[in-house]
Parts: sequence; structure tokens; C-alpha cells
Amino acid sequence: MVAIKNQANQYLISILSVATVSLLGLAVREVIDYKIIGYLLLFLVSILAIFLEIKPVLLAAILSALALDFLFIKPYYTLHIDNAQDALLLLLFFIIALINAVLTYKIKRMQKAIHMKEARVNTMKLYNTLLDSLSHELRTPIATIIGSIDTLQQKNVNLSADSKDNLFNEIEKASMKLNYQVENLLNMSRLESGYILPKSDWCDVKELAYNACNRLTEELKDHKWSITADDNLPLFKLDYGLMEQILYNLIYNASQYTPKGARIQIEIKYDVDTDYEAHMNVIKKCIITIADDGYGFPEAEIDRAFDKFYRLQSSKTGGTGLGLSIVKGFVEAQNGTIRLSNAEEGGAVFEMTFAVDCLATNSVENE
Repeated sequence: MVAIKNQANQYLISILSVATVSLLGLAVREVIDYKIIGYLLLFLVSILAIFLEIKPVLLAAILSALALDFLFIKPYYTLHIDNAQDALLLLLFFIIALINAVLTYKIKRMQKAIHMKEARVNTMKLYNTLLDSLSHELRTPIATIIGSIDTLQQKNVNLSADSKDNLFNEIEKASMKLNYQVENLLNMSRLESGYILPKSDWCDVKELAYNACNRLTEELKDHKWSITADDNLPLFKLDYGLMEQILYNLIYNASQYTPKGARIQIEIKYDVDTDYEAHMNVIKKCIITIADDGYGFPEAEIDRAFDKFYRLQSSKTGGTGLGLSIVKGFVEAQNGTIRLSNAEEGGAVFEMTFAVDCLATNSVENE
């Protein structure tokens, strides 16, 4: 049951609940002891205290005591009580109902406070982890850039042309890595704010894959990578920028978490499904698979791989744990799906499916 936030509704629920139990009690008033009705009303107050604020619960306690006196303690339909035993019973009922309501409400408040404290502690741990990761991921390229520039600016050091080229290359690589981390942070901010509004246009997904690999030349230099695509692959209506970032993040992730010499395979396929339930509706799909023959993912952690800030327990130092969560967010923003699994022969397999419009060649249309 969900807690009711509107206070007017809470008062209404209190009144209706007491009235309902009282009416049911009236129906059996002649065959059961009125003390049983009192227990039922007391139980009702306890239940209401779990879900309502304190004032509506106190109202329920007062109404319950009045209903018990007016409807179930003789003489009926009057607040007058003939004997001291019934008067004491009613007084105790009223006190117990109030105490029960207050204590239950306080316990609920304490539980809420404990949950909030635990949430704050978990949030602090999360931010500490993020700051620790960022301090490593950002400090390294910044230090490289500063060190290289400092060396280039030293007038008393004679550098060969090759040495200067190496330093410029180091600056470029560090700048690209720094830009990647900043882009991930900005993209995560956009996802959380709901600012992602895909702008679909005709995209050559094969070209996008080559662009991503060309941007990662340094990271892929010790890997064997290949891109395969269906013959006469059509153009797909997707967001160019989001798709470029998706492919970049996945290929970068594969390059970082697979051993040297590992194979990274990007496969792009066009597929058609016929939905007979939707009157023979034809669903055209773009399927992109990025697989490697590295270590794969621990089975126990696959379900958390796309969680924000999550890093595998066996992962190397560094990494913000944002790359895959951004991929999932960008895929879903385009109404696509992404699935992660381990290949039977070893390695990770990311499969993305987009049900989108396509601009097919004649040969594809005839398939």
C-alpha cells in the first residue's frame, strides 16, 4: 500500500474507515460482544497509523472511541455509560488507541529517518567513489599535458624533431582522453535531466563504426578489430551524435578491458520481422553487435554492468563507471534495446536492436 500524501484525503480515509467498521459492527452487534468491536477499531487505528500522518490517525482514534460508546456500549445512541466498568473500558480504549497511534507514527518516522541516513551514507560512498575515480582519470591526462608543455617551453633543452612530435602526440592523446571523460559526465547530466531529445536522420551505421574506430586508433593499436556488415546495408533513421557516442563508448570499453591481441568484432545487420498480430505489420530493425574474445563479464555482475558508477570488482584502478550506463541511456532514448552476454568461447557480446525506418536499396527491399 502506498502512503497517502494529501492530508484532506487522509482525513477522509480516517472517517470512512471508522464508519465502515462501525457499520459492519452494527450488523452483528446482537451476536458478538462489544469488546470484540473495540479490538477491531483498535486494530484499525494501528493500521491507519502505518500509512497516515499523526493528525488523521488521532482523529480516527477519537472517532473510534465515540463510535464504541455511542453504538456498542449500552445504552445505545447516547454517550451516557451506566456502569463504571464500561466507563473504565472506554477510557482505557481511548488511551491505548492514542498511545498506539503515536508510537506507531514515531516508529514510522524513525524508520524513515534511518532509511534517509542510509541513503545519505550510500550517496556519500557513491560520490567518494566517483571523486576518487575522477581524480585518477582526470589527473593523469592533465599531468601529461602540463608536463609535455613544460618540456616544450624549456629553452635550455634542445629537443629533436622526433622528441617534439612525441610530446605533441602525448598532448593529443591526453586531450582526447580528458575530452572523453568530460563528455561522459556531460552526457550523464543530460540523461538525468531528461534533456536527451533524439534528432533522427538517415545514418550510415557502417561509416559511424569506422569513424569510432579511427578516433580510437591509439587504444586499438594492440587489438585486432574488424567491421562486417550486410551487403547493400540500408541507411537507418537514427540520431547521428548519439549513435557515434554509443559505438565509441562500447569500442573504447572493449579496448580497455581486454588483453593485448584480443579481437574486437563489430557486426551490423539489417533484419525484418512480421508482426501478424498487428495486421501483418513489418518491423525493420538495425542490429549492431560488438563482441570480443577477452575475459567477459562475471555472471553475477552482468545485471549491474549498465548501472551508473558501477565498476566490476575485478576491474583495474580507474574508470568512472559511466560509459556503459550512458550507452544504455542513449540506446533507450532511441527506443532501442541493448543486451549483454558472454560468448560461449569467452568474451563479452553487446547486442543492440533498433526498430527504425530504413532507406533500403532495391536489393534489400526485395529480400
